[in-house]
Amino acid sequence: MGDSLITVVAIFLAAILMFVFPLMSLAERTDDVSQLAVQTATTELVDRVRTTGKLTLTDYDAFVSELASTGNTFDIEILIQELDENPGVKTTQAEATKIGENLYYNKYTTQVLDELDTKGRKILKEGDIITVTVKNTNQTISQMLRNFFYMISGNDSYQIVGQHSGVVSVNGSTSER
Repeated sequence: MGDSLITVVAIFLAAILMFVFPLMSLAERTDDVSQLAVQTATTELVDRVRTTGKLTLTDYDAFVSELASTGNTFDIEILIQELDENPGVKTTQAEATKIGENLYYNKYTTQVLDELDTKGRKILKEGDIITVTVKNTNQTISQMLRNFFYMISGNDSYQIVGQHSGVVSVNGSTSER
């Protein structure tokens, strides 16, 4: 009786070592590749906006398509901080680019997407700041396996995230290029 119990336990452990751990490792590598693709796409989008001074609907759609190619679903947050052209009447300084005197107002994802839908582009000027944050909303295979084996649970946990921000370095042109 004791030998058969040990044999069953040994077979069970061997199955875990031969199948589950390699599956977990493969799933982790898949998430790593998706993480790299998301971070690269996010960085490229922000850098394109920084160097051209505009966010176009075509650029945004290409970004969303590139994210979808990873096989995951994502929550995309865009924050554009626009430099106020008239920081204040009481300012006696003629130069508005000094540190501490710049005022920004924020435009969030829904406002930016509304402008992209109506105008097809969002024009930015030098000094504006753009921040893009991407988080996966689905559970990947590695998250499911980890939750099963380690009893980690939570709906707010995400595995794949990409974030990049930067200051726009040129004034965007209103003409199509």
